Amino acid sequence: MSKARRILSLWAAALAIAGAFTLLAGIGVLRVPDLAVSDALYQRRMASDGEIVLIGIDQKALEELGPYSQWGRGILAQAVEALNVEEDFRPAVIGLDVLFVGETDPAADAQLAQAASRHGNVIVACAAEFGTGLIEYGDDYRLDGYQMLSFDQPFEALRQVTGQGHINAMLDSDGILRHHLLAFSMPDGTQVPSMALVLAERYREVHGGEPVNRPFTDSRGFWYLPFCGTPGDFSQSISVADLLSGSVDPARFAGKIVLIGPYAAGLQDGYVTAADHAQLMYGVEYQANAVQALLWEDYKAEVGDSAQLALLFALLLVALACFWRRPVKWAAFLWAALCGGWVVLCLGAYRQGLVLHVMWVPAGVTILFAGCLAANYTQAALERQRVTRTFQRYVAPEIVSELMGSSSDALKLGGKKCDIAVLFVDIRGFTTMSEALEPERVVEILNQYLTLTTKCVMDNHGTLDKFVGDCTMAFWNAPLPQEDYVMLACRAAAAMAEGAKSLEQMLQKEYGNTVSFGIGVHVGPAVVGNIGAPMRMDYTAIGDTVNTAARLEANAPAGTIYISRAVADALAGRIRATPLKEPPQLKGKAAGFEILTLDAVL
Repeated sequence: MSKARRILSLWAAALAIAGAFTLLAGIGVLRVPDLAVSDALYQRRMASDGEIVLIGIDQKALEELGPYSQWGRGILAQAVEALNVEEDFRPAVIGLDVLFVGETDPAADAQLAQAASRHGNVIVACAAEFGTGLIEYGDDYRLDGYQMLSFDQPFEALRQVTGQGHINAMLDSDGILRHHLLAFSMPDGTQVPSMALVLAERYREVHGGEPVNRPFTDSRGFWYLPFCGTPGDFSQSISVADLLSGSVDPARFAGKIVLIGPYAAGLQDGYVTAADHAQLMYGVEYQANAVQALLWEDYKAEVGDSAQLALLFALLLVALACFWRRPVKWAAFLWAALCGGWVVLCLGAYRQGLVLHVMWVPAGVTILFAGCLAANYTQAALERQRVTRTFQRYVAPEIVSELMGSSSDALKLGGKKCDIAVLFVDIRGFTTMSEALEPERVVEILNQYLTLTTKCVMDNHGTLDKFVGDCTMAFWNAPLPQEDYVMLACRAAAAMAEGAKSLEQMLQKEYGNTVSFGIGVHVGPAVVGNIGAPMRMDYTAIGDTVNTAARLEANAPAGTIYISRAVADALAGRIRATPLKEPPQLKGKAAGFEILTLDAVL
């Protein structure tokens, strides 16, 4: 494959991987964990401004005033009167987070309506039920998952003398309350604001402030609610029972927003919110959080998924470029930088009023990081195998194993001194035969002989050092120590001599000419290691032992194996060897250097 096609294939793979993860994020695979992590990162407790006071229909009130189902509306009428008992300490606005649907006890209903009418600062609750229903669409009908099915509002007399705001608490698909429905439309087009919005606007009006700048909402009227308090943070531990008994200082309510609502587990008005996934928040606390956010006007807008998916796709491509074929430590650093940088960006954007998906980028980058590590490791392993297989064609497997498995020191110049057995083998008569044959046939015959010598060395666990023309050099006991290494060298020599016979017969039959081996084996100390220059080195053995083995081979007649006395002594009783009566004088050796022919390995 050409370089251009390889690069194109890599880019195609990168685009496919980034696109696949972006698609998974887009269809909501990461929605639940992303929302959970986003809640933990974004939602932070902050002290409210103290202008919201909660009065709970709590366990104390239920114990002192009886079950809530038996209260009647007169008790809450008394609560409204108690809050307005002193003109100087009147609340700016009172929100009753309780539904007063339909008429019940005429006297109690009238009492509540009169109390609200007399003081003019009461906001009561209404609520709609939403679900799937049919809506008219041109000449046809279609299903709408956000169809208003019913609407509950206060009884007529109360509705005429109060303001109303809905108290719908709409959970996200994961069952968490993190948005606030600012307003919804009735079938006739009338807008129904939330109780929190009505309370905030009435409070501003009473205090002469500017109208509330409303937050940006989605097509259904929802906006992301930044909770400032967790369950219990808005509670001043004021019970309706305390209010009615007169034990609460009226000054605590002066000019403030007072919310009255259920504050007991048995009243089943609790929600899991983005502020705390472990503890339920009462509905009246949720309303308080929404009021406070509206008063602060610290709104957060959720960035559209399309823009975030495009950004995710681009960042995944960057991550792939960062991780591919990088060293692990650098890839890990880049992974941490991308993930940490994204979280910091999310926090910064949140402070500027933008809500981003926290998990999308870190999850995608982490998966790509792990995948690239695995791919890089696999590719490195395959490359290592390829290099090993290729290298073993030129260097003994033992050398390859040491170089590939050792530290970088194994690739530096230098060597170590050790005792080795050295074997040289050369082809006798090769030059004469090569002059009579075509070059291609000469190479073919040479390769057959070298294949034979190589197999004999490998079968006997030797280190194949090099080929020099038609000569082969091998040694034993390096780079790894070996037991009985002198015997291994002699067995390799004997195997070469035996294997050459069939080749000799074939050449004699085809060409009327033949060649044979001359072999020399010596044992002794030598320096073994990387010899050469930093840019080109050989793993080889040098020293007198090597030179002596080479000279033994150079003097050995065709079909003969010459060994030194050192080899014969090392294998005494295990080989048959005949001393030469008139040994040749080896260059560099004193007269009397004993040479023997190896006759057999026992």
